[in-house]
Amino acid sequence: MSVKHIVFIGDSVTDCDRLTIPPYGFGYVSKVAAKLSGKYQITNVGTSGNRLVDLDERWERDVIANKPDILSVAIGINDTWRRYDSNDPTSLEDFESRYRKLLTSTKQSVDPKFVMCEPFLLPANPEMISWRADLDPKINSVHKPAREFDAIVVPFDQMFTAAVGTHSVAELAPDGIHPLDEGHEMMANLWMEKVFG
Repeated sequence: MSVKHIVFIGDSVTDCDRLTIPPYGFGYVSKVAAKLSGKYQITNVGTSGNRLVDLDERWERDVIANKPDILSVAIGINDTWRRYDSNDPTSLEDFESRYRKLLTSTKQSVDPKFVMCEPFLLPANPEMISWRADLDPKINSVHKPAREFDAIVVPFDQMFTAAVGTHSVAELAPDGIHPLDEGHEMMANLWMEKVFG
């Protein structure tokens, strides 16, 4: 039996300096790879700063061409962040329709097992609490197509929201967005639990 191929795509939370710390970076992807210990071929194509529109532009090269058996997508926080730091919003309608388009084309051409990861945000400062008005609907839109595409949803936002009850934000992700090592370990454990049981 051939080794199955897992492709991880997303933003900086997935990227984690993968080009300077090859092949997986320092984050949850590297921890998943360690837990799988060579049983799967793993490709990390996370790219810092990306929004869903950026994934769309490189999807053919970084997803379709890699022919994944399992495709893990973690995107959305920059679609919210740019609204507040650059006045460059991504509408919910655009986010939902673009996501669905990518899933549909991928199912038709490669038909991988989809793993859809919630974008997440920790309340690192009071201003970020207001970002929820933009982010929460996008998180919900990650769940919407899960049944249609028989996808696994990895609830990173639910996990981090619960973890704030027992950890400080500074321990998990001081800026509210980029996890420290413990946060990445939690992400890897949850990803493994949801994908492999």
